[in-house]
Amino acid sequence: MARPLRIEYAGAFYHITARGNERNKIFFTQRDYTRFKEYLFIAQERFGCVLHAYVLMGNHYHLLLETPEGNLSQVMHYLNGSYTTYVNVKRKRSGHLFQGRYKSIVIDKDSYLVALSRYIHLNPVRAKIKEHPADYSHSSYVAYINLGSDKIVSAEQTLSLLTNNKVEASTHYREFVESALGEDLKSPIKDVYGGVVLGDERFIRRTLDRLDERQLESDDVSCRSALRAKHGIEDVVGSVCKELTCTRQALTDPFNRRSRNLTIYLLKRHVAATNGEIGQVFGGLSYSAVAKVCQRMEKQLETDRELAKTVMILSGKLSRVKG
Repeated sequence: MARPLRIEYAGAFYHITARGNERNKIFFTQRDYTRFKEYLFIAQERFGCVLHAYVLMGNHYHLLLETPEGNLSQVMHYLNGSYTTYVNVKRKRSGHLFQGRYKSIVIDKDSYLVALSRYIHLNPVRAKIKEHPADYSHSSYVAYINLGSDKIVSAEQTLSLLTNNKVEASTHYREFVESALGEDLKSPIKDVYGGVVLGDERFIRRTLDRLDERQLESDDVSCRSALRAKHGIEDVVGSVCKELTCTRQALTDPFNRRSRNLTIYLLKRHVAATNGEIGQVFGGLSYSAVAKVCQRMEKQLETDRELAKTVMILSGKLSRVKG
């Protein structure tokens, strides 16, 4: 079964999640939450990582973690391994505590650190455990709004993205979070590219440039074609215009669906960009609309030989040209 690629480099920021095996509990008592936090504290001292936000739920957890030394695997091996040993010894059990591997997504801190921290802090509210995030004791929210200290979390960098005024930062953050109470808040993770990168086109391309091509040779790596993408949006749009001898305006015309859908499909295959960014090229198509176009194209290519030939020609040209 294919698994998401692990991307590690010095200074990377990650959104990390891990769930209990078969979605079972990983925290059974108040002491368990405390012990996990102790391991988080030790991990930061031992490996130099920085915890920017967290929430510990009954059967899973979320972390926003920075690795100045590019050593995520070491950090997580220590954290999950130590906690699993603690639970197994305490509860006289054996085997896996967590469901498979932890999930790690590299994030563009400037664009997503604030939004992700809010999404994390609202977890207990969405789960209907608490009506307000400040009432939940196993997250970093109280440290963000100055209702209490938390030695394991560093909220300063996230708050500074809202305002340079340190006195007002916590108030702004509280207002930002509370503005989403009662709302059906979209998960920022829905914009993830290739299963492992969250950011705009420039950030995604910069991150992919760090990869060694050998990391993508194994069949065990999921989304390999997306992770090999080296082209920009304009590269693909220009190639399609040239092949079809049409203008960009004609290509993005909503009434010219065949050419428009072809371009969307090729952008999804060859460009390091999110569905949202691709949608902007076509007048603000939504994330889901782009996804549906690609699904329809996959089915159409099974029966439309002319379309399949055009896709093959364009994909071949793009694969021979460096982005």
